[in-house]
Amino acid sequence: MDLRPATNGDAEEVADIWYRGWQDGHLGNVPDELVAIRTEETFHTRAADRVGDTTVATVDGNVAGFVMVVQDEVEQVYVDTTHRGSGVASALLEEAERQVKANGHDRAWLAVAGGNARARRFYERQGWKDEGPFDYPAVTEQGTFPVPCNRYVKKL
Repeated sequence: MDLRPATNGDAEEVADIWYRGWQDGHLGNVPDELVAIRTEETFHTRAADRVGDTTVATVDGNVAGFVMVVQDEVEQVYVDTTHRGSGVASALLEEAERQVKANGHDRAWLAVAGGNARARRFYERQGWKDEGPFDYPAVTEQGTFPVPCNRYVKKL
């Protein structure tokens, strides 16, 4: 496995992983209005727009997962289903923590949809602490939707 900054050529693979992973963790856990807006096409647009914030993990030259970091927030962590349990997610999260620290912060945070038990267990195993529920503002072209989440933090 290799970690590297994403390129424009990675955007399609990132979008595919993101769309499938988002559905796994969010369907039934976010407002129906947001689900209706988050079409497969929107993930392709978003992935292309976010290349500069994205680090990919590749296995045999293919994108196996990715992470997006902005300042002190680990915004997205997704791994293709074929690579779950392989250490890709842990490596991506460690890289995200490194980036947050390099951005001048001593604490990182991320939001997890409240009902996404699999993700919550993963972050807790990685040393992240649940600070409790809050509404994460999901910004779309159609407006901002409050998403019930839990805020996880880690001192770096």
